[in-house]
Amino acid sequence: MKRIITLVASIVALGTVLSAQEIKFEEYDLDNGMHVILHQDNTAPVVTVGVMYHVGAKDENPERTGFAHFFEHLLFEGTKNIGRGEFMKIVSKNGGSNNANTSSDRTYYYETFPSNNQKLGLWLESERLRHPVINQIGVDTQNEVVKEEKRMRMDNQPYGNISTALLQSMFKKHPYKGTVIGSMEHLDAAQLSEFQDFFKKYYIPNNASLVVAGDIDPAETKEWIQQYFADIPAGEPIVRDFPQEDPITEETEVTWNDANIQIPAYLLTYRTPSNKVKDAYVLNMLSTYLSDGKSSVLYKKLVDQDKKALQVGAFNMGMEDQSIFAILALPMGDTSKETLINDIDAEIKKVQEELISEKDFQKLQNIAESNFVQSNSSIQGIAASLVTYNVLYGDTNLINNEIDIYRNITREDIKRVANQYLKPSQRVVINYLPEQKK
Repeated sequence: MKRIITLVASIVALGTVLSAQEIKFEEYDLDNGMHVILHQDNTAPVVTVGVMYHVGAKDENPERTGFAHFFEHLLFEGTKNIGRGEFMKIVSKNGGSNNANTSSDRTYYYETFPSNNQKLGLWLESERLRHPVINQIGVDTQNEVVKEEKRMRMDNQPYGNISTALLQSMFKKHPYKGTVIGSMEHLDAAQLSEFQDFFKKYYIPNNASLVVAGDIDPAETKEWIQQYFADIPAGEPIVRDFPQEDPITEETEVTWNDANIQIPAYLLTYRTPSNKVKDAYVLNMLSTYLSDGKSSVLYKKLVDQDKKALQVGAFNMGMEDQSIFAILALPMGDTSKETLINDIDAEIKKVQEELISEKDFQKLQNIAESNFVQSNSSIQGIAASLVTYNVLYGDTNLINNEIDIYRNITREDIKRVANQYLKPSQRVVINYLPEQKK
């Protein structure tokens, strides 16, 4: 009976996945190069308006890091038609919510409103692009905001600089070596004209994708988009020609110190390909197999059974040009770094030499299906997926068929990528240690 119930539940779950992934959308370009994506869903009176700019930390002058993230804050300061500090007040007064976020590859701004305020959302985003006020008062104000964010999230947070250690250890030439939040010294040294020039270069219609998703009338929405965005002039085409990294051919070690920790962390880090290619999806599955949940192989071995680690985790940090696969472990008690690494390597070697079990493989497929459904379970999530697939992957329809990439992964693929990318000779070992007291 239990097996029958499980089977029925699996069939129901599969049906949910198959129906949930069918997301219809329309996309087109304005004459100025802005890409537009529309998704109509009239089941709830909600709409999300978002704009993703193809600019992130990797696009910055290496002597002026932090600009992309800085603009995530600065472009809420106000415009010629929105008073300073009024942007978010307008959103909340009209029943909406808004946010923004930045990565190494892009910056995304969005608002979610009751659908009767869709036009307001479009106007707000056109104001942000058309004529924001970028003055010294705003720069000085947001400079302090960013400094406080850095203090809270990184400088005073245990393990807060692990991402910095990862990026700077893995990249020496490519601008991925710079962190998203950047250098406070660089921001302090920047002139107002440099911020204005950064905006003129990257915040242009032909470097942006606009998404409108939810309870919309497409014809009406197109009219408003034409009204608010079509006459914004295009900018100069952006040319990206980043230096390529030399292959890692022998294992190296680096050490970072953190005054906020008492327990060291050890990371095995490998450079992996762009998140656009199939192998990136296989590496995502491999990271799930190694450390996602209490039944994963590294957790069972190091945390549950042998009590050698307080925590262990594997993840594929996917980025547009190149990515990082990392395995992190915090030792339990007197467990040595060598013991942790040897045990981790032993589990990797098993994957390199033997196919994982059919049972474990099916579990990975189920997790991928579940994650796929959950990422598109809200209008806000659908909007983010649509615009992300367009900007970073060049294929908006991945919102419907990305799951097919996972479904076409085989156990042989997992074995292959483990052998191809997780060789000891191709990694950097990061010793993230407590700062020694003087």
